[in-house]
Amino acid sequence: MYAILDIETTGGQFNEEGITEIAIYKHDGTQIVDQFISLVNPEKPIQPFVVNLTGINNAMLRSAPKFHEVAKRIIEITQDCILVAHNAEFDYRILRTEFRRLGYPFEAKTICTVELAKRLIPDQVSYSLGKLVRALGIPMADRHRASGDALATTKLFQLLLDKDLEKNIVKEVIKSIVEKGVSANLALILDQLPSQTGVYYMYRKDGSILYIGKSKNIKKRVNQHFTGITNKSKKIQLEVAEVRYEETGSELIALLKESDEIKVHKPIHNRSQRKSLFQWALYPEQHPDGYMRLSLQKTDYRKKEITSFTTIQDAKNALFRLTASHNLCQKYTGLYETKSHCFQYSISECDGACIGKIDAETYNARVHDFIAKNNFYSKTFGIVDRGRKTGERSVVLLENGIYKGYAFVGLNYQITNLEILKNILIPMQNNRDTQTIIQGYLRRNPNLRLIQYS
Repeated sequence: MYAILDIETTGGQFNEEGITEIAIYKHDGTQIVDQFISLVNPEKPIQPFVVNLTGINNAMLRSAPKFHEVAKRIIEITQDCILVAHNAEFDYRILRTEFRRLGYPFEAKTICTVELAKRLIPDQVSYSLGKLVRALGIPMADRHRASGDALATTKLFQLLLDKDLEKNIVKEVIKSIVEKGVSANLALILDQLPSQTGVYYMYRKDGSILYIGKSKNIKKRVNQHFTGITNKSKKIQLEVAEVRYEETGSELIALLKESDEIKVHKPIHNRSQRKSLFQWALYPEQHPDGYMRLSLQKTDYRKKEITSFTTIQDAKNALFRLTASHNLCQKYTGLYETKSHCFQYSISECDGACIGKIDAETYNARVHDFIAKNNFYSKTFGIVDRGRKTGERSVVLLENGIYKGYAFVGLNYQITNLEILKNILIPMQNNRDTQTIIQGYLRRNPNLRLIQYS
């Protein structure tokens, strides 16, 4: 049995590509007996040249299944099959890399139709898939999409099988490619790690910490370090002797704990995270015409910001969303420079604060509502999130706008009673980073349960 496949990827550095689309046709030597075709969310952006080549863009993949969600089906359809692909080394490497990130050792024998074609149809001008099938009169649709390329490869493979009457050449080009996975000592470390949310600590033999990270899947993230080819990954692979972890259940607690631990231990490979990188902030300003404006500026530590951001693009993206959700005017949030009405007014998405149709008092009430919901000063509240196990919840406490710490609770009155919560709290440091981490998390997760304390 053969599994004839084609994979489209994000592009990028070697062994750091992600799958965006996969097509597999199971073939018994005479006909297709099963098939699997799916877009895949690679959880990373697609390189622009790949978008132009394939037509697959980031928006198309947002609702697509992630690789771990289709992995079982891929294993089922390829089991006991020889993998067949045009430039099989590429597709097989990509597939093995994705499985390795999940901690699964995927292995198969392969046939490359480029090599097979060179043996059975010599002297062709080109052995690229498009030119080769055109020269052989094989119909092809959806070039550079997984289903179209895989189906063309299937027809090409059938033609090559028919030409190899004794099947001797096909047997000769079958390869058992066993790529090196992680080394034995790293594999042993991976075996001890959970696929849960938390913070992980990488140690050298002398007990010093060389890296601290957080992930929603600790095992998967550490495996990416162990299979990565960046300079940092290679150094980690050489130096790491042990990985310890702490499950948090809540991603928010993992983010906060990671930030705090990096500041305390200052690991050598966490240089970029040792200090605050929130370079842009949003400030309220009263304009002479009476309307309040929101001003996006370089962070000024002498002023109290509403919220802050790591990059200008993150800031603008968030400001567009917040302007829409609070019915603010793009002219007064600095997103649309104009002396008259804003663009949103021309398409009936702004009710006219920009030209005085809405009075300053009404408009400013919206701005104050936005500030109140995004500014922690003087607020005391708890953020309730998932816990580390069934029946447990986590709570992050802010008292008078100051991050005080977190707790894991099993009973509702431990959450609702502030004094009890403070007694079981794990205390943590408050700083600009923690404020921004919490604000960013609440923006991304607007449906979290918040407990307001008087």
